[in-house]
Parts: sequence; C-alpha cells; structure tokens
Amino acid sequence: MTTARRTTTVFLTVLCGLLATIAGLAQQWPAWAWAVLAALLIALPALLFRAASLRRGPMPVSFEEQRTAAPVERNEHRISHVALPSQWADYDFVFSATVRWYLLSPEPGDLILNPAGLAVEAVLERARAVTEKREPTRPSLLQHELSGVLSRMLPDLTGHLQAMAEDVTVTLLQPDQERLDKLADVRKDKAVWEHQRTYEQSKRQYLGEDVLKDTGSAVVWWLAKHDEHVEKTVTDLGLLAQLTSAANDSDIPERLQHLVDEQLGHPAPAPSTMPDPLPADPDPQPADHLADFFDSMGYTAGDVRRSFLAKQVADLIRAQDQDEAADDVQRRFDQPPSFPADTTETLHDIENEAGHQPES
Repeated sequence: MTTARRTTTVFLTVLCGLLATIAGLAQQWPAWAWAVLAALLIALPALLFRAASLRRGPMPVSFEEQRTAAPVERNEHRISHVALPSQWADYDFVFSATVRWYLLSPEPGDLILNPAGLAVEAVLERARAVTEKREPTRPSLLQHELSGVLSRMLPDLTGHLQAMAEDVTVTLLQPDQERLDKLADVRKDKAVWEHQRTYEQSKRQYLGEDVLKDTGSAVVWWLAKHDEHVEKTVTDLGLLAQLTSAANDSDIPERLQHLVDEQLGHPAPAPSTMPDPLPADPDPQPADHLADFFDSMGYTAGDVRRSFLAKQVADLIRAQDQDEAADDVQRRFDQPPSFPADTTETLHDIENEAGHQPES
C-alpha cells in the first residue's frame, strides 16, 4: 500500500470513529458498546494494511535485477573527411560522423585493445554499402538517408561490440561539385538546343513538304487562310507558282508560265502573233528563277525581303540535300538589307504560319 492510501485509510477510520461517537452519545449507548467501538477503530486499519500487502505480492526478480544492474558504458569517437565511393568512378563522397559503441560480454581470454577501430570499421562498412549505389548529384539527400541507416546499434562482424553513428555529414570535394554543376548546365543547354533544332526542322519540313510542295498545295493553303479573298488568291497564282518552283529547285510548269508573265506585267501574246523566243539560258539555276520571282514582286536589290525569303528558300532546298543549289541561292542574295516601308502580306502570312506549327 502506498503512502497516500495509508493516509486515506487512517483519515476514514478517524472520521468513522467520530461519527460513531456522536451517534453513541445521542443514543446513550451502554458501556460495552463503547468498548466494541474502540476495538473496531484500532483493528480496522491494521486489517486493511495487511490485506493490501498480501494482494501486492513479492517484488519481481527481473525488476530487482534491473535496479541493481550496472549501466551500459557507451563510448564515442569522431571521424572526419573519410572518402566513400559513389556510383560514378572518381567521384567520392566526403563522410564525417560521431561513432558510438558499447562492448558486449567478451569471451574468456578474448582481449580487445582497440574497440574504437572495430566500431569505426563497422560504421564505415554500413555507410559504404549505401554510398556506392548512389550518384554524386544529391549529397544532402544522401546525408539524411545515412543518418537513418546508422541510427541503430548493430553488432560488428566480430560480435565484440555494437555500434552506431550520429551527427552525420556528407559532402563532395569542391572541384567535383563545380564539375557536376558545369555538367548539369551543359545538359540543360543541350536540351534547349535540341528543342530549337527540332523546331526548325519541323518548320522546314512543314514548308517544304506541305505548304510549298507544289503550286496546288500552296494555293489550297492560301485559300484556307484567306477564304474570303478568292480574287486576291487568283491574282497571286503567279507569285505562288514562282515561290514553289524556287523552293523545290524546279522549273515553272508551262501551264502556269502565263501567270508568271502576267505577274511581271508582260502578258503573253496570242499564238498567231507570238514572236520567236529569244535564246534562253540553256541551264538556268535556281537562283535565276528566284531572282525573276523577286523582280516580279518588285523586290529590288537591297530590299530586306529578298535576302529574308532567299534564306528561307535556301533552307528548304538544303533540307532536300541540294546543298550546292542552296549555297548558290544564299550567296546570290546575301547582302546588307535595306528595310522598305512595308512588307507583303504573303511573306508575312507564310512566316507566321510556319512559326506556329507544332513540333514533329
């Protein structure tokens, strides 16, 4: 019985005695009743204390042993800047920690001269098993992982002690960290460059294989964008024929030649009065066709639209493995631009349409 229970028992006994005394005085009990009451007041606390001690029973042996057992002696040793391998060759983690251990019951005749060495070896082996499977890109994340792995007391391989580690830090050498940062920047720049290259390839492919594949495709594309301007589309047939012929490095079809002549402002004469044609260039080059196209549009020498359109056409020709013709076109019209007061609606629409196509 605890001290609090004993105090409560005595208090209740005294209170009951006072109540019984008041009742006896009021009822005028006989003398023998007062003797019985006094005996009960004396015997009742003793009986209660005895019953409580019997119910509690003896103290467990295990508890007694715990009270008398000697405390476990724990030791510690600080290790700093230990190189541990990573998943990448030549990139090591720098490991530091406080190693704690306690000795187990030694075998008879078994003497341990350097328990700190065994504890450090056990901790480093556990840490190395983790670091050699991790890339050296996130040392701070690995630090928290090792803090959890090394937080438990585990026996070493010899079974002489149990060891753990705390205050774990994991870093990289400064030169290695700078190299990894540079590699990350290069990977990001490469991803952006490949994205831009894919976009340009998709743009050239769309112009060469869809919009400017032939004059009919160019007309359909133009009508789809300007379905309310059919008359203007008819007027620009010569322009579209010249542009598609230059983009595909081919001659203008004979059935469309009269449209080009009309675009140039020289309507073809009737068949009965048509004079003999002047000797033509036996081998006209794509740049010659493109020059005629620019002249028909009124894009004089030095006009920025000549060099701009020439570059776009050269890219389309180059995409079809016609490098020589593309170089000739780009060399022919590569000159310092002089910006005109306005630009043609056709050029503006082609550039905008090509620039908003989804990537392939």
